Amino acid sequence: MSKSRAARLAPVVDMAERAEREAAVQLGRCQGLVNQAEVKLGELEHYRSDYQQQWISEGQRGVSGQWLMNYQRFLSQLESAIGQQRQSVAWHRSNLDKVREAWQQRYARLEGLRKLVQRYQEEARMAEDKREQKLLDELAQRLPVRDSH
Repeated sequence: MSKSRAARLAPVVDMAERAEREAAVQLGRCQGLVNQAEVKLGELEHYRSDYQQQWISEGQRGVSGQWLMNYQRFLSQLESAIGQQRQSVAWHRSNLDKVREAWQQRYARLEGLRKLVQRYQEEARMAEDKREQKLLDELAQRLPVRDSH
C-alpha cells in the first residue's frame, strides 16, 4: 500500500520538478536583466565622469557661453538618463527578489514532495521486510524439529 502511495505521487513530483525548472530559468533571465541594467548604469556614470573631465580640461582653456549652455544641457540630460537607469536597476532588482522568492517556494515544495516519496518508499520497504520475516518465521515453525541425538 505504501509503495502505491509513492507511485501515485510521481505525477505530482514531475509537475513540481517542471515548475521548479521553469522558475529557475526565469530566475536566470531576471538575473541577466539586472546585470545588463547595472552595466548600462555603470556605462552612463562612466560617460558622465568622462564628460565632466572634458569640462575641466576645456574650462582651463576658456569656453564660450554657447559651449557652456550646451554642456549644461547635455549634462542635465545625462543626469536624467542616469536617474532613469537607477530606477530601472531598482525595478529589476525588486523583480529579481520576487522571482527568487517564487523559485525558493517551488524548490521547497519539490524537496518536501521528494522527502514524502522517500518516506513512503522506506515505509514500503519496511513493510515488505516485515512481511518476509513473518513468512520466514511461519516456514521455520512448520519445519519438523530434528533431534540432535
